[in-house]
Amino acid sequence: MMATPPSDFASRDPLSPQFWDERFERAFTPWERGAVPQALRRFVTASARPLTALTPGCGSARELALMCEAGWDATAIDFSGEAVARARALAPRWAEHIVQADFFDYAPPRPLDLVYEQAFLCALPRARRPDVARRWAELLGQGGLLAGYFFFDDTPKGPPFGIERAELDALLAPAFECVADEAVEDSIPVFAGKERWMVWRRKNGACGA
Repeated sequence: MMATPPSDFASRDPLSPQFWDERFERAFTPWERGAVPQALRRFVTASARPLTALTPGCGSARELALMCEAGWDATAIDFSGEAVARARALAPRWAEHIVQADFFDYAPPRPLDLVYEQAFLCALPRARRPDVARRWAELLGQGGLLAGYFFFDDTPKGPPFGIERAELDALLAPAFECVADEAVEDSIPVFAGKERWMVWRRKNGACGA
């Protein structure tokens, strides 16, 4: 369970940038790992070539430096101004790769090879899941990869809002096929025992194209 937020937070709507601004301003970010996770490190190291990558809902964007230092054309976006400011402060060398933008409106300047998922899907209310999956499919061409961490839980309250495995399969199967599904060894408490590292490949001519 995520730590209980202070009762005096003004915003209770995770669809609002102010919800996240307030939490970053007050350093209430129990969903953040504070370090680059192991499975992503292995994935980047094993990549046969540098990828053009997008991290939506990047928060502190600790993964961005790893990608950029590997030669990837990586961009991290968040609609929270406070999150973007924190990410830029943590990685000043790559500040121009950190952009304040809404995932549903953002248009990448170049075609993407990869969308990295890290606590973005589970940050949004369940009703937005079809929109997220549709946008993932729109952003990735044939063979493009959706890779990252998926949170499985049935607790009604959130964020984080968990998903059932069958629901995730149904959500992504029209446009993606799962090509990797692994246990996570270095989960932080809020996700411990409830997340998987997964890689989904964009199908050819699938819906959402």
